[in-house]
Parts: sequence; structure tokens; C-alpha cells
Amino acid sequence: MKYLFDINVLLALAHQSHSDHHKAGLWFRSVTPVATEYCTCSITELGFIRVSVQAGLQPDIASAQKTLSALKQSSKIPFRILPDALDGSVMPRHVKSPPQLTDGHLLELARTFQASLVTLDKGIPGALLIN
Repeated sequence: MKYLFDINVLLALAHQSHSDHHKAGLWFRSVTPVATEYCTCSITELGFIRVSVQAGLQPDIASAQKTLSALKQSSKIPFRILPDALDGSVMPRHVKSPPQLTDGHLLELARTFQASLVTLDKGIPGALLIN
């Protein structure tokens, strides 16, 4: 099974101070036996770096980049960065408002690579919700 992690899952896994760190870690360990690949993409990696610094989880961009790299290297399951060639017209039908755009795009990217989009956000039809 392939999993594309959205930004909030990456943040929760990488930062012990994140409110969902424990929950995300339990899920991560529970799927390790069946996972074949963990995935990120440019959107999720850049979002991780941006939010890590803006939220004060990391002091600067270089530190956030190192944290993301350490997370990916610490996994027993290989991480892959998915190339993103989807344009803005490829969107699930449920996307009706601007706040849904990125999640909708990530959902379609995951589908393109036969992966599941993993999130902590409720309300993304077709995504795997960690609860």
C-alpha cells in the first residue's frame, strides 16, 4: 500500500510538540507492516517547511528541511517524492471552494499514483483519515 502524506500528517509525525504527534505515530507504526511506500510531493514538502517555520516549530528554513529529511530517512519504508504534472483542471467533483483546492489536488495526485492520501483533516472524501 502506498500513502501520500498531507502537510498536517508530516508535521504531526516530525514534531513531538504537535497536538496529534502521538496519534499520527500510532497510525504510522500500525501501517508499517502493510506499507510499500510513503510519499510526499512538492506541495506537501514546501508546506511542511513553511508551516514548521511560521508556527515556530523550527527556527529557520534550513532546520525545517533537515527535520523533514530526518523523518524520511528514519523510516523503514522508503519515501518517494511524487512528480506532479496535474494541472488545475484535474479536481474531484466535491471541490467547490478555494479552501478545498489543495486537498482536492493532493487527492487526485494520490489517485494518479495508486496511493491513499493520508490526512488529519475531516471532510476530504476519499482520503484516509487518521483518527
